[in-house]
Amino acid sequence: MTKKKENIFDFVLFKRLFQYIKPYKGVFIGLFVLVILLALLSAVMPRLTKEAIDLGISLGDSETFLVYVVIMFGVLMFQTIFQLSFIYYAAWLGQNLVKDVRIKLFNHLLQFKMKYYDNSSVGVLITRAVTDMERIADIFGQGLFMIFRDILTMVVVFGFMLNSNWRLSLIVFIMLPILLYATRLFQKYMKVAFEEVRTEVSNLNSFVQERITGMKILQLFTREKVEHENFKTINERHKKGWLKTVWYNSFFFPIADLASSVTIGLVAWYGGLNVIVGTVTQGTLVEFIMYIPMLFRPLRQIADKFNTLQMGMVAANRVFKVLDTTSQIDDTGTMVAEHFKGNLKFDDVHFSYVENEEVLKGISFSVNAGDTVAIVGATGAGKSTIINLLNRFYEIKDGAILVDNIDIREVTLASLRTQIAVVLQDVFLFADTILSNITLNHPEITEAEVQQAAKDIGIHEFIMSLPNGYHYNVKERGVMLSSGQRQLISFLRAYVTNPSILVLDEATSSVDSYSEQLIQNATDKITKGRTSIVIAHRLATVKKADKIIVMDAGIIVEQGTHDELLKKKDGYYKNLYEVQFLQEEVVV
Repeated sequence: MTKKKENIFDFVLFKRLFQYIKPYKGVFIGLFVLVILLALLSAVMPRLTKEAIDLGISLGDSETFLVYVVIMFGVLMFQTIFQLSFIYYAAWLGQNLVKDVRIKLFNHLLQFKMKYYDNSSVGVLITRAVTDMERIADIFGQGLFMIFRDILTMVVVFGFMLNSNWRLSLIVFIMLPILLYATRLFQKYMKVAFEEVRTEVSNLNSFVQERITGMKILQLFTREKVEHENFKTINERHKKGWLKTVWYNSFFFPIADLASSVTIGLVAWYGGLNVIVGTVTQGTLVEFIMYIPMLFRPLRQIADKFNTLQMGMVAANRVFKVLDTTSQIDDTGTMVAEHFKGNLKFDDVHFSYVENEEVLKGISFSVNAGDTVAIVGATGAGKSTIINLLNRFYEIKDGAILVDNIDIREVTLASLRTQIAVVLQDVFLFADTILSNITLNHPEITEAEVQQAAKDIGIHEFIMSLPNGYHYNVKERGVMLSSGQRQLISFLRAYVTNPSILVLDEATSSVDSYSEQLIQNATDKITKGRTSIVIAHRLATVKKADKIIVMDAGIIVEQGTHDELLKKKDGYYKNLYEVQFLQEEVVV
């Protein structure tokens, strides 16, 4: 099988990246003007040195020599100013371009289905949004313009050398193809090496992120040694990837230095002989000795900067793969739901997370506006899946979900989710204040409204007992609060949005008795007068429900009130009640 030829530089990818430069076209053009000026000024300096020697020192004309010194100083000052401007604005362009790409990427990630995140590594996505973005910035700050400047410098120097002495130029150009070939090989192998490095960086980031997040589990199950060994393995692969790039660098750059030194030696030997016989001036010999590093060093720098450019292109390719991923829920609805009455209906709904493995197998039930429905069943019965589908985190396979007799697919996603508030068992809090975690920085929800809502559901005193009250920073994932306290914050977060439909997903399954009482009071308050779906865990919630839906293995096996279901001989709910709920009632 013939291996597809590997392109050293992906022009299609670069053309796509180039589209983000359009808002900064003026700066981009200005940078190219600076590149041209820097190349010209760099090549002019050896020529001025030649004239200063030949017309000043050799002829003993101090006045002429002084004039050339002043000119050289002026050129040097302009060169310094242009260089400073070039470095700053090249980096400025790269950072602004990356800012735009990063915003687009993050907005794209916000629209993905939950299924995408189910199958993706958080560490890899963080690498795409942070580390890879910096590599893209380097394309312009340290790659593209630097390469163009070096190439242009070489072309200008090439012209000046030919103009000065073609015989000495020939000696230099004999060595040049050797270095050009070595540079091409170097670039080819470095691209492959950097692909491997980026892969290993992503793997390492993902591994470390997951282990730090799950550190409590690792320590509880004494997995420190095992994970230490796993980390050593992945870190070793990371090291080998980088060492491959180091090996290529350590091989190429000494060759480049050797070629430059040999060339200078040959020019000094041949030019020195010609100076003696009078066919070459001393100034010309010095000029060529100055030009050789200016011709060879850019070639070496091009190889070095090409590494940076390739790393940036590899990173850009990875970022664009995420941007090209189509994993969004189809938001084709045109109806904006300002408020639902709350009539809810699941009509023969089928769904599977994995193809051909149905989780819901034709679920049908209805909820009247203002009623509270409890859903009970064993783990894996499909209870939480119903909540995910109601919010359209996933798309159903068959059937329909209707609110007020309207298919939820006809409603815009934003307005649908605004009317549905969910309180999860595993509450997620951001590293921010309690107030920000409640409002999620919604501009229309004031602190006064939050405090009043907290008083309404009976948790104002609890919040005020914390340092700084509503401005208490709960740190990452709310670690400064207990699970019960986090749950209370989640209830308040749901309540302040004044939803039409409320969902409680086992919201009281793992809290202390004091928090449970507060939560029960809060539940009674926020469910009053609005449609509520409760993934039931506590007996009190089940008994108060207007309807209980009993699920098993993706189907509804029973429906009815608490009393109705208890009357069914050998009923699923009755058995569940006697095994689980009745024991709980006795304990209480």
